[in-house]
Amino acid sequence: MNWEIIKQSLPMFQKGFELTLYLSLVGIIGSIIVGLASSLIKYFKIPVLQRIVAIYVEISRNTPLLIQLFFLYYAFPAIGIKISAQLCGIIGLIFLGGSYMASGFTGGFNGVKKNQIESGKAIGLNNWQLARYVVFPQGFALSVPALAANIIFLIKETSIFTVIAIPELTNTAMDLIGLYYNSNEYLFVLVIAYAIILIPLSIILTFLEKRVRYGTFGN
Repeated sequence: MNWEIIKQSLPMFQKGFELTLYLSLVGIIGSIIVGLASSLIKYFKIPVLQRIVAIYVEISRNTPLLIQLFFLYYAFPAIGIKISAQLCGIIGLIFLGGSYMASGFTGGFNGVKKNQIESGKAIGLNNWQLARYVVFPQGFALSVPALAANIIFLIKETSIFTVIAIPELTNTAMDLIGLYYNSNEYLFVLVIAYAIILIPLSIILTFLEKRVRYGTFGN
């Protein structure tokens, strides 16, 4: 292991590290928004939109992110729609992550006791009020374990962005290996970089899971 080579590569890996964090953050936030909206549509069985969401979830979950990125990056320009590599990556991550988040939220929402819903309806709450005051607070707590797993999954999926030349961590390592053939050093830095992101995040999410383990905040 040549530590001088590792030291020289750190500025490039820093840029890849920052880009990976940025793409992950935007993709995860977008995925949570899409997943929450999709799960609420399914939960309240909104006509037409419910069918659209079901089709979206099936397509998203049953096609690899790699194929989705190829479609966005290569197929869209053929019909006159040009999207930057980073935007393709973000859209792809949200498209994939939204369906997984939707399934996580749906499992949590379905865990809300029926008498809670009936009580809300009995006092005159409409669907929006039920979602805001009854379903979401309790369902979110029940969804946390699934959401935590999905967040870790989506961060690791950013490594696939290398196929469309986004200079994130994996692409940086592959480029350096191709140029200088120092595989051990660059792969070592790559592993450490992902560990710096994922291990602390995993600890935080595990702590959050324990806080909401019984489906209520603060227990």
